[in-house]
Amino acid sequence: MKTMALAGLLALAAGSASAAVNVTWVHPENFHDLPFPGWERKEMLDQITDHFVKLGANLPPGEDLRIEITDFDPAGRLIPSTRLGRDLRVMTGRADWPRMELNYAIEQNGQVIKSGQSQLQDMNYQQTFSHYFDSEPYRYEKQMIDDWFDKTIAPIQKKRR
Repeated sequence: MKTMALAGLLALAAGSASAAVNVTWVHPENFHDLPFPGWERKEMLDQITDHFVKLGANLPPGEDLRIEITDFDPAGRLIPSTRLGRDLRVMTGRADWPRMELNYAIEQNGQVIKSGQSQLQDMNYQQTFSHYFDSEPYRYEKQMIDDWFDKTIAPIQKKRR
């Protein structure tokens, strides 16, 4: 029994050495074109948060990523729909591209090794190559975040290796 408890503690200690990602949404009630019902809004923001966490799993152990999202406007426009019970998101490919403003910091051992402010947008979101299926929720936003991560965060990792 003691051996199993010790093994569990060691597994927890090994897991804590991995990278952590902390995403904060600053005043999401002021963001553009988010669903009105609270549960739908939470679902959308949770999916985007989970995507940042997934990307952050690629950081080396001991490095943490802090993201503070100050503005977010997903692709398309919401059209109220009483028939379906949910609003419809219509994407025309015109002036309805996804946008996001965020502050970020990469920390190692409590020290900030890089930080900055970024404005993400993909004006050609419907023509840009994406590795996400059409059925993937928020695929345009995720692709935009992937592109930002590859250009901003991933090069830092390559320099240190």
